[in-house]
Amino acid sequence: MDQATLLLVDDERDILELLTKTLRSEGFRTILTATSGYEAIRLCAEHRPDLIILDVMLPDLEGYEVCKKLREWTHAPIFFLTARTTDLDKLTGYNMGGDDYIEKPFNPLVIAAKIKAQLKRDRMMKQSSPDFPSVYDFGDFQLIEHTGQLLVNGEEIPCTAKEFKLLAFLCKHPYQIFSMGQLYRQVWGEESFGYENTVMVHIGQIRKKIEPNPRKPKYIITIRGLGYKFVGKRRLSNEAGNPPHD
Repeated sequence: MDQATLLLVDDERDILELLTKTLRSEGFRTILTATSGYEAIRLCAEHRPDLIILDVMLPDLEGYEVCKKLREWTHAPIFFLTARTTDLDKLTGYNMGGDDYIEKPFNPLVIAAKIKAQLKRDRMMKQSSPDFPSVYDFGDFQLIEHTGQLLVNGEEIPCTAKEFKLLAFLCKHPYQIFSMGQLYRQVWGEESFGYENTVMVHIGQIRKKIEPNPRKPKYIITIRGLGYKFVGKRRLSNEAGNPPHD
């Protein structure tokens, strides 16, 4: 039995019933449903779900706007569910903070498998954390693994689960070059199969948050024809796991 709390958001009740029935058969017990954007925001604030399935076309707020609002205070993975399948739609979803994009019509068992894989990766990441909190301090920003926080110039900056994982991976492997395919496998846990642009979008979002000048990045460097390299000298943090104060 999976103890995770899921939030399903779609204005079509048939879809909610189908997904709920399938997910219960796959072992999930705590499943919340919403048929509007504002209801989804309320439920998310009250119950703090571990993962959210979010339709793009909602009667009050567009799913992208709901995602943007949720990203102000939650790092929970968000999977968009929609019939809008152009590259622009997908890029918009990722830019707003989405972690995956599921096209309608869909196989509910595939969605269940994606949810299980995502939650498993999240649990493994938590279990593999060291006994002492890991703080990656590079002066301009600090990444605090055990609390899931990104601090830029002392201010907490919201970021998606995938952005956080991608930045954490790069911080752990400085001065190494990784192709977009390699980064996709490390963070998304599967082969890219043409989704390399997803990595590029997430790198762009991270740069906007951590780089003093995103157009001339000093931390995440593009190595033309090869991929990306993180460049930064890590500073020591205090034993409590908090960024040092000057």
